[in-house]
Amino acid sequence: MQLLRRVYQFGSTKHRFASDIKSTNRQKMNLFQAINNALDIELGANPKALLFGEDVKFGGVFRCSQGLNEKYGTDRVFNTPLCEQGIGAFGIGLASVGYTAIAEIQFSDYIFPAFDQIVNEAAKFRYRSGNQFDCGSLTIRSTWGAVGHGALYHSQSPEAYFAHTPGLKVVVPRDPIQAKGLLLASIRDKNPVIFFEPKALYRNAEDEVPLDDYELELSKAEVVQQGKHITLIGYGTQIRVLKEAAKLAEKDGVSCEIIDLQTIYPYDGQTLVDSVKKTGRCIISHEAPQTCGMGAELSAFIQEKCFLHLEAPIKRVTGYDTPFPLVHEPIYLPDKFKIYEAIKQSVNY
Repeated sequence: MQLLRRVYQFGSTKHRFASDIKSTNRQKMNLFQAINNALDIELGANPKALLFGEDVKFGGVFRCSQGLNEKYGTDRVFNTPLCEQGIGAFGIGLASVGYTAIAEIQFSDYIFPAFDQIVNEAAKFRYRSGNQFDCGSLTIRSTWGAVGHGALYHSQSPEAYFAHTPGLKVVVPRDPIQAKGLLLASIRDKNPVIFFEPKALYRNAEDEVPLDDYELELSKAEVVQQGKHITLIGYGTQIRVLKEAAKLAEKDGVSCEIIDLQTIYPYDGQTLVDSVKKTGRCIISHEAPQTCGMGAELSAFIQEKCFLHLEAPIKRVTGYDTPFPLVHEPIYLPDKFKIYEAIKQSVNY
């Protein structure tokens, strides 16, 4: 037990960005395999880590927990009843008595029955006890975003609901390397974390992922592409779309700086401010509906901090204020052409 505890405390390396990782011990993984690798590392290093949720014992709907029950046993990797409120409450209870609780909500569209437990209990546990007690070792994983055929009950992006709640952290990775490092950091952070996993990238996103135990710092945005004419801000799946739009703009001589927010709340405002002061223009894009989405918060923040540096109004390219459609999903999503059009409008303002 003491040996395991030493590995858990000292075996991990912490980095601000994935580019800082110098490891040559890497393996090609897609996003769900990177998630599985992170969970495997935590369960192996931390004897108090427990993984649970609907169908988790059997590997989960997206195979993120595949093989972990066989390796660590049903006492540590197990199924729960089909009850999201119970999953949230159980995780809070475990974390409050010293366990590392890693709960899975199968689809973020179904996280809402657990909303009261997450927002009124988990987020306020430390505050209401005057820091005598906490459930900071709780991480809630959930799939997130459009998948191509999910329609209104399997495609939603509910990050803004939780980003309105002091006491929580909200994280969305963009690729396998980020997913592994940010998930390990989330699990080990001493605050409850909502970790949204872009389901469209589970098998589509691949990279050479370090096999080492590493963490990527939370609440740090990453400039994934340097530019000088306009700042494009997004997270999760949308980073790929922003890169595609930036390539279209590049043909017009427009240099785009792209920022991955990574931690939605509390977000890294300084990186955004530094970029927008340099470029003078800003577009924010996310799949979630526009009204009261993260784009609204970021626009207000950037306008307050960068007003005298702006050469054009801040623009938002987002999903529409409608339920998520099925057959009309390609129309609903903020694709590269919508972002490219917004870039042209901003630079020609």
